[in-house]
Amino acid sequence: MRLPELMESHPALSIIIPSYNEELRLPASLGLIADYIEKSRRDTEVLVVDDGSTDQTAAVAEKFRARIRQLRIVQNGENRGKGYSVRHGMTEARGDIVLFTDADLSAPIEEADKLLAAIETETYDVAIGSRALDRNLTTVHESRFREFAGIIFNKIVRAVLWLPFVDTQCGFKAFRRVPLDCRACSLANPALRRQPRA
Repeated sequence: MRLPELMESHPALSIIIPSYNEELRLPASLGLIADYIEKSRRDTEVLVVDDGSTDQTAAVAEKFRARIRQLRIVQNGENRGKGYSVRHGMTEARGDIVLFTDADLSAPIEEADKLLAAIETETYDVAIGSRALDRNLTTVHESRFREFAGIIFNKIVRAVLWLPFVDTQCGFKAFRRVPLDCRACSLANPALRRQPRA
């Protein structure tokens, strides 16, 4: 491996947006994300993961290249679902911290600062957004039935899996790319070092 490849820089933050037929929502969301990146001055890449959309999702996202310097459109090729899209985006992300958010920004992107602070200053590896703490902060609501069903499903998941998290289904989570306890072993073991993408 050449020295320049080993020294390739990567952004501080990757924002992943799983998207399926989101041509109508993306312009407003990407505009808000572009504003957030500009204000935060954090080196940030944005990955729009197109999950086999049948509309103009990818083309709409492409129009934001001038405002979002490190914008990438990642194609799934076919509709594989949100979980696959998030996972695909995570494997493509290069940031030290990787955040994923829903295309409708149901959690305002400015709230990312709270998740990032938990990782950057509190030394946590994962920070999970929650709509359950204060539902008044949610800017985009589902139908009453869907919100109620989500609350019931969340309670069942927590009870069955004994999870301490209040809102397991919130589409607003951030992860440290390399957990703190793995950094020492990756420095000591060259086989564990992150390889640059081709």
